Amino acid sequence: MAFCAKCGNPIAEGGTFCAACGAPVVQAAAPAQPEPIPQPAAPVQPAPAPQPAPVPQPAPVQQPVYAQPVYTQPAQPAFNPADHTAEFEAEDISKNKVIAMAAYMLGFIGIIIALLAAPESRYASFHSRQALKLEIVNQLLLIVSLILIWTFIIPILGGIAMLVVFVVRIICFFQVCSGKAKDAALIGSLPFLK
Repeated sequence: MAFCAKCGNPIAEGGTFCAACGAPVVQAAAPAQPEPIPQPAAPVQPAPAPQPAPVPQPAPVQQPVYAQPVYTQPAQPAFNPADHTAEFEAEDISKNKVIAMAAYMLGFIGIIIALLAAPESRYASFHSRQALKLEIVNQLLLIVSLILIWTFIIPILGGIAMLVVFVVRIICFFQVCSGKAKDAALIGSLPFLK
């Protein structure tokens, strides 16, 4: 049954006007069915990321088994027959080092000065003998080069040999600076002036 929207009186079935107030009857629309509440869709699962292919691992390297080390005494430094530093006292070396340098720097005059300035010093005497060997070899090379100057090759070889003697003299000078007493390279093994 329908009721008037204006006065609230009942309206006859199929009537178009209200009998009490005369208001037109508005056909009430059929009550709308409530729309169903949409249910949330199931969450879409992302496609699983492709897994990288497994990297082959190298086989573990087996360490070789070594025998236990045998501990021995530390190796002694090799004996150098050209090194005579241990034969001289430290006080003699420090006192006469400058005099021994003069023997290499000043040639024959330095040798004479070294022998006269420190006649009792074994260290200065040793280096005076080494410097004298260098001077003798240098003078012999000069004489041979002058005698055979006409060959052109001998003076050139003599000049190269004199340059080598000069380098040996510089090496000996620096050995004296560090307090060493070594035979002059190449020339120190010559048998004269031991």
